[in-house]
Amino acid sequence: MDFPFDTIGLDAIAIDSFSETYKALKAKFRIELTGHIDFHLEKFEVFKQYDDVIVRDSYVIKQGASDCYILFLEVTYRVDGGRTSCHYRREYHTLALAYVKKDFGRVMIRPETLTDKLLELIHRIELDFAEDKAFSDTFYVLVNDHQKAVNAIDRNFRNVVMDVREDNFVIEVINHTLIIANHKAIAPESAIRMAEFAVRACSNC
Repeated sequence: MDFPFDTIGLDAIAIDSFSETYKALKAKFRIELTGHIDFHLEKFEVFKQYDDVIVRDSYVIKQGASDCYILFLEVTYRVDGGRTSCHYRREYHTLALAYVKKDFGRVMIRPETLTDKLLELIHRIELDFAEDKAFSDTFYVLVNDHQKAVNAIDRNFRNVVMDVREDNFVIEVINHTLIIANHKAIAPESAIRMAEFAVRACSNC
């Protein structure tokens, strides 16, 4: 049986997960295989925790003037086994990527935790928006260029982020390249939500 993704090394459970996710994306978006593209994922902080990140396949989401992408990833990381040993674990994830018009500098956005709120009382490193308390109370925003970030994370962009219905996601932007990812196993519902965000981001931001 032919699959629209690389099945080498995948077990039956992983193949089913990839297949169901692909079918869900295909039903909602006009997607096409990209062939090999180097998305330079190694530049993103979100991948620093992994020993290896492989793009198994990538698809372009065709939607008007600006295209965005959905990626199927294979990640490997080391698990500490205590004093005597450690082993490596392999997982499969979905990532959405968009190219946005404004230059964000470097930005990371994720749902804010109680720990974040407590640390913020001691070290004020987070970018807050006084005019948008709902956004600032919901998300933790780290930036390296305050002025670029303030200009780029405008009301329109914040509304797009507020509409994300995904749990435990992280948005990272390097200049004009935006990704949204999570650490969940590949699943249709999660992939759809991240793709929807990427489509809105590259269309409206």
